Amino acid sequence: MSAKQKSESAARVVPADGLDALIRALARAGYTTIGPRVEDGAVTYRPVGSAADLPLDMVDEQGGGTYRLRASKGAGYFAHVVGPHSWKRYLYPPRQLMWRASRARSGFAVEAPEPAADKLAFIGVRACELRAMEIQDRVFDNGQFTDPGYRARRAAALVVAVNCGRAGDTCFCVSAGGGPRVEDGYDILLTEFPGKDHTFLVQAGSARGARVVKALRGGRDAGEADLRAAQRRTDAAAKAMGRELAGDAPQVLRENLEHPHWQRVAERCLNCANCTMVCPTCFCSTVEDVTALDGSHAERWRTWDSCFTTDFSYIHGGAIRRGGAARYRQWITHKLASWHEQFGTSGCTGCGRCITWCPVGIDITEEVRALAARGGRK
Repeated sequence: MSAKQKSESAARVVPADGLDALIRALARAGYTTIGPRVEDGAVTYRPVGSAADLPLDMVDEQGGGTYRLRASKGAGYFAHVVGPHSWKRYLYPPRQLMWRASRARSGFAVEAPEPAADKLAFIGVRACELRAMEIQDRVFDNGQFTDPGYRARRAAALVVAVNCGRAGDTCFCVSAGGGPRVEDGYDILLTEFPGKDHTFLVQAGSARGARVVKALRGGRDAGEADLRAAQRRTDAAAKAMGRELAGDAPQVLRENLEHPHWQRVAERCLNCANCTMVCPTCFCSTVEDVTALDGSHAERWRTWDSCFTTDFSYIHGGAIRRGGAARYRQWITHKLASWHEQFGTSGCTGCGRCITWCPVGIDITEEVRALAARGGRK
């Protein structure tokens, strides 16, 4: 049975308190629920115990280098879009133990941790974020090169996706190739209808998702009118995108590798690496060896890194990319152009995080347009 068929066979309209029932049902099934919470003035992804932990009636205002939350009565639980966190932090942790070694009589005993994974339920996953997971699957679970820890965590995770009812000012998922409507890759899909009769359309996209939806009490079976209403919400969000990425971005970047515009970007870029840290697909890493002072124990840890750090491109004799212009060019060119050659897709999902959380508001979509204009392309 396809995801679409499963969705149609297990779709219900439930009142707003059905969201709390869904979280309780997931807990009974043994899942730790992770969802959006307001923390330090932003929407982050943290454990949630009930619907009361979610950002009810909170809307985010985003722009280049700008993020603010404000209350908006009647907006619903998922009126915000994406914040500084992505689900990457749970599937590809910022810090992960690779192996440990202890001194023995005849040398060292090396132990590699087994790829164990907790049962996590991700609540409120957007279309751009689902696409980011699919992109990272190509990096970490592609058959030939597989990260066993990533594979285990991905398989154990249950995805409760949500259709976007609005687009943020830095969103450009439509021009990046997907969203704002969730099409596949989910176990359960929510479409929120806030207002006087606050309800959710709940659709199943997998067998395990259908079991959870079936256990929900109250509400009614969804009809064609409910499905059309859900379509109208995502259609409205698609028409309200705040940004647009040029369709010929890969070609523009390949044709302008030595363009003087890179120096103009470097004059603004702080090389802070914020864009790579908030990006849901960036996967650069480094390794750190930790040794006990008496030499009895050692560990190797993998941690997130960034192509914006000088040491990232260091080889014997010095760093390859010493200037900010070269580092920004590496990031955007890999993201939008050479990623296609490596993994058969763009590395960008159009979530807009890199624009919002850049301290100086550098806009990835504007930089592509600037290169196209200055390079003689329209």
